[in-house]
Order: sequence, then structure tokens, then C-alpha cells
Amino acid sequence: MRPGRVPLDADRIEPAPGTSEAGADREDQTNMSLIELKGITKSFGAIHALNGIDLTIQPGEAVGLMGDNGAGKSTLMKIIAGNFSPTAGKILIEGKPVHMTRPIEARENGIEIVYQDLALCDNLTAAANVFLGREISTGVWPFRKLDYQAMYAKAGELFGELKSETRPRDLVKQMSGGQRQAVAIARTRLSDPKLVLMDEPTAAISVRQVKEVLALIKRLKDTGHAVILVSHRMPDVFDVCDRVAVLRRGTKVADKRITETTPEEVTGLIIGAIEAA
Repeated sequence: MRPGRVPLDADRIEPAPGTSEAGADREDQTNMSLIELKGITKSFGAIHALNGIDLTIQPGEAVGLMGDNGAGKSTLMKIIAGNFSPTAGKILIEGKPVHMTRPIEARENGIEIVYQDLALCDNLTAAANVFLGREISTGVWPFRKLDYQAMYAKAGELFGELKSETRPRDLVKQMSGGQRQAVAIARTRLSDPKLVLMDEPTAAISVRQVKEVLALIKRLKDTGHAVILVSHRMPDVFDVCDRVAVLRRGTKVADKRITETTPEEVTGLIIGAIEAA
């Protein structure tokens, strides 16, 4: 361009196809992890429960978290769920750093957890458990009242999405283990979470009920939810998970795709017969 000439639009050099800033942004969003843990460390006084854990979860991915008792699985889950704050390290959700000190903050960031004991009230119906603490009501204060029909309808919709035979009006105390899991999972879906944490969901239930629970986990994946599954049951992890991460004495010793490992290798990693992979 000649000196003193005002630049025209025609003088501007267009970026090559596929290299525009907008294109780069779209690519970053496509490749962005749902949640990323960087160097997560947790100490309780002189006890080091977790040592520099790195872990990423992609949208719609199921990751099995395995390890012996005391390996740090529950501590890591509680940090992701907002029950504990890490001593060191960072948590990023969709690329943005977050600091969560309470479960409500994890929920606000799209994270829900199904605890091993499920935390259900046996004397209430399935619908009442799904909406416990988040009841639907109508009217204006002080004349507000619970809208049971709306809660029954929504609970039925959630159970239908999970392909569960659980009925909204059934009492929880009369349900099988698989149906109780359906209630707990339906409750997490009220907030439309991006990530569901599941702590030993197939422990102490029958073989038939295990199949029901695994089907529920697959349904979560099919609807785009990411899942972290803590389990001691190797067949369950290999059935529903895309990857398996192994913790040993608070350290991550492996993070492998299910298609690239075997139950024998994972067992060796858990007990220390294999140092790391």
C-alpha cells in the first residue's frame, strides 16, 4: 500500500480457510473438556489422601474410578461434589476455574452425586423423594400449596426417560434396589446436570438389579450426561465405562481406555503388582 493511502476493505488479508478466530474458538469449544482436575491434592493433617491428581472428563463420557479401600476415591469424589476443598490444585469446568466449597456450588456448576446409601426417605413416595427440598408449589404466600399433580407428572417423565418401571406414587420402602437407584438418579436430573457422580451404585444388590442400574447409567450416557463411576465391580466398569482411572495410595497410577486394557491389568494396578500404566 502506498504511503498516506487510506486502507480499503479490499486491502485486508483474509485468514486462510479453517484458520479464522471464530473457527479456532469453535474448535476449542468442541475439544474442551467438561471437567478438568489439575494437581488435586488433599491432606488431613499429616495424612495425604490425594497427591497431585490430574483427570479430565469429556461430555457424555463414563469414567470408572477404581482402587482399593483407602486409595482416595471417595475423597476425590467429595472434592468434585463440593463437600471438600482441595488443599492444592485446580478444578476447571468447561475451561473456567471454579472454587467449590459446598454441594450447592457443585450443583450450580452442573455436578450432581448419587451416594452409596442413596439418601432416600423410605416412608415417602418416589415423586416426593425426587422433589425433596425442591417441591413444586402453586399460589401466592401465605396461600401457597404443594402441586402434587405437577410433581407426579414430572417424576413420571423422568422415570420414562430412564426407561424405569418405577411409578411416582410408589413408596420407596417397597422398591427394589434398581428402582431405588432410579429414584436417586431421577432426583439428580431435576437440575439437568452435565456430570453425575455415582458411588458404588451396584453394591449389595441382586444380579437382576445390577443389570437395571447399569442400564440406567447407559441411559445417562445416551442423553449426553457424563458419569464418574466409583466401583469395586470390574465387570460393571468394563460394561458401561469408556475409560478407567486407577488410584493407589492417593496417586493416580493409570488412566486408560477400556478398549486398551484388561481386567487383569487393572487388578494388577490396583494391588500394586503393576506399578503404573
